[in-house]
Amino acid sequence: MSKSSKPPKTPDGRMSLGDHLRELRNRLVKSALAVVVCTIAAAFFKDRLLHFLMSPLPACLPNGQPKPGVKHCAQIAVIGVTQPFNLTLKVCVTAGLVAAVPIWLYQLWAFVSPGLHKHERRYSLTFLGLGTPLFLGGVTCAYLLMPTTIEVLGSFTPIGASQILPVENYLNIATRMLLVFGLAFEFPLLLVMLNLGGVLTGKRMLGWWRGMVMAITIFAAVATPSADPVSMLALAAPIWILYFLAVGFALLNDRRRRRRNPDADLSDEEASHVDLSVEEVAGAESVAAGGPETASAAPVASVPPARHSYADDDVT
Repeated sequence: MSKSSKPPKTPDGRMSLGDHLRELRNRLVKSALAVVVCTIAAAFFKDRLLHFLMSPLPACLPNGQPKPGVKHCAQIAVIGVTQPFNLTLKVCVTAGLVAAVPIWLYQLWAFVSPGLHKHERRYSLTFLGLGTPLFLGGVTCAYLLMPTTIEVLGSFTPIGASQILPVENYLNIATRMLLVFGLAFEFPLLLVMLNLGGVLTGKRMLGWWRGMVMAITIFAAVATPSADPVSMLALAAPIWILYFLAVGFALLNDRRRRRRNPDADLSDEEASHVDLSVEEVAGAESVAAGGPETASAAPVASVPPARHSYADDDVT
């Protein structure tokens, strides 16, 4: 990392491409260190974390029958010698990513904020205050949908066959859903960041609403491993709502910018509006001849014309 905490800037406040890359490297290293520290801390609670993630599994009773109120059950198994270590590492890293959300979100904002104006940088605390609950809200939504997902996937088990569920397969689905749901809930906040940076306008975001709704729906269908519409809508509906809230915020922010600067929405290639209207010229003022200035003027003595004498050798 560079020795100085802040990269050098030119007198007009701009940074070179190399300075941007070094700044990005510093932010990524700090985020990675935060995740590593949180992962090490989560390793001390690995048993609780494993039990927390595996609680949605429909485990069978000792007699092989499902629990009361559960249609299907599965025999949970760990296959392989190295699988317990790999599962523990995966769970701890996932917990480290979730626990370090405020830190790597701040590093992301710190990398983007130099391109904003001073009055726009005050949104840092608001960004962190909204980004962290949104990510945790997505993780919570994924965890609550986990029993429904496992039940729908288990319903395809043939009648009379006993299902053996490797823990590795389940944890792969669980960790993917937790991270995907958490990052998906950050998408509207990313749009707000782009609007504050002047990259996207609220009018353009509103014009994309049909494509956005379709794209969010397709993303929810791909991100959820189960084929039931309940899980898909549980992911898509909150993102739809958050997207339109982001559009509303962008429209209000654009209106505030236009109030301060009418040319705020113009791109670098567009010229600002020039007022070419002709204003009426007031009539000329008449000045009376022989005014007091003329009367008070002192008479000027007449000067006799000067006489020049020329010598005989002068040339005229």
